[in-house]
Amino acid sequence: MSTDPRDALALAADIRAGDLDPADVLEQAIGRIEAHDPELNAMVATRFDETRAEVAAGLPDGPMRGVPIVIKALGTDVAGLPAADGSRLFADAVASVDSAIVQRYKAAGMVVLGTTNVPEMGKTTTTESLLHGPCRNPWNTGYSTGGSSGGSAAAVASGMVPVAHATDGGGSIRIPAAMCGLVGLKPSRGRVPTWPHPIGLAAPVAYHHAVTTTVRDSAALLDIVAGHVPGDAYGAPTPARPFVEEVGIDPGRMRVGLLRVAPGPFPTDPDCTAAVDRAAATLTGLGHEVREVELGLDIIEVLSTVGTIMGAQLLATIDDRLAELGRELDDDDIEPWTRTILENARTHTAPGVARALQTAQRTGWKVAELFGPDGVDVLLLPTLPSTTPELGFLDVTDPESMWARSSAYSVCASAFNISGQPAVSLPAGTDERGMPVGVQLVADYAREDLLFRLAGQLEAAAPWTRVAPGYQGW
Repeated sequence: MSTDPRDALALAADIRAGDLDPADVLEQAIGRIEAHDPELNAMVATRFDETRAEVAAGLPDGPMRGVPIVIKALGTDVAGLPAADGSRLFADAVASVDSAIVQRYKAAGMVVLGTTNVPEMGKTTTTESLLHGPCRNPWNTGYSTGGSSGGSAAAVASGMVPVAHATDGGGSIRIPAAMCGLVGLKPSRGRVPTWPHPIGLAAPVAYHHAVTTTVRDSAALLDIVAGHVPGDAYGAPTPARPFVEEVGIDPGRMRVGLLRVAPGPFPTDPDCTAAVDRAAATLTGLGHEVREVELGLDIIEVLSTVGTIMGAQLLATIDDRLAELGRELDDDDIEPWTRTILENARTHTAPGVARALQTAQRTGWKVAELFGPDGVDVLLLPTLPSTTPELGFLDVTDPESMWARSSAYSVCASAFNISGQPAVSLPAGTDERGMPVGVQLVADYAREDLLFRLAGQLEAAAPWTRVAPGYQGW
């Protein structure tokens, strides 16, 4: 394995220079998927023949021409592929059009190879659905990849593809990134469109982007997909220049607000705190001002708010599907954990959902108070308060244990879903078992530029392993 494999931008540059042929790159990606996926179970559908035809016909001359990518099979459509969202209730659904984000990847010359494993409707922080089975972590196949973008994270961490699409409704980009040793950015609210899915009440908390091996790949992919679709309910301001140009720029002396442990009553594993301390020491050594701060949020209220908003969307999704099928919900349509969320959502009132949306707005204002002239430029905190769990620890067939265990994996991430600020998880070493640990940087709304500058500086100062041991990077 190369100690410094190509990232997607380097791969694209070699293709552009004529040193690599897109057809050969495609066959290599297909070969890697065929070699590794039987063990990892990262993929749920592929379109190899279609991609061969697309490459043979000539790809668009975009900035990522010939670079392979896979798409998370949740709320994102690839025409002709299943659109099951990890659920038996939708097992026979097939997408009729490409989502806007997929259209933009293809316009950039990327080769969309298929879709990746997800938990049922994205409602857990591990990828172990009853429909598709567990996705296994390339760092140790007995462990979770996280969720809900676990299949995408496994595909990148194993070197099947250099980058993968992902989504984040409560940490679902950042959690798998931390567990699989990748870069995972949740952009600002409204930065990336969700068309053709009018996700309605989930829109304040749900985001699209990617998991990558490098900071600059994350920036380059965001440049490709960012921008409004006419009629979008939310929209982030257009950046002053491409995000990829921010990576490598000296960020200057930044004020870093440090949270060494998870907010609220959740204990933080010493390995997770140690990762934050290492990152803080690196930032201090780079000349930044690092000082401890308080998040100032009622984290239990935050988690409840995310649950209410996402539960309302789940209820609408399932009711709409049953109306389409013309029948009632059967016992084996959805998993026990999803059913528990659904039944809880049925107890919510319209005023209760309205108050949850108001809490989301207040949370955005509260988090914003930490930034500005008298505050900090970025926050530094754990991505996860707990290290990567073994497969089966988060059991969708046991709702009682899920209630007790699941929040511990999203508590550091969920606040920034409802607040709307951008947040990125970066690799920060390993725990005592050799599993990856991540740290999280958060900036004010629409300041992804600051995150890319500081994250790029951290990457240069403390580089990480780009793919899991035992796998070949690009």
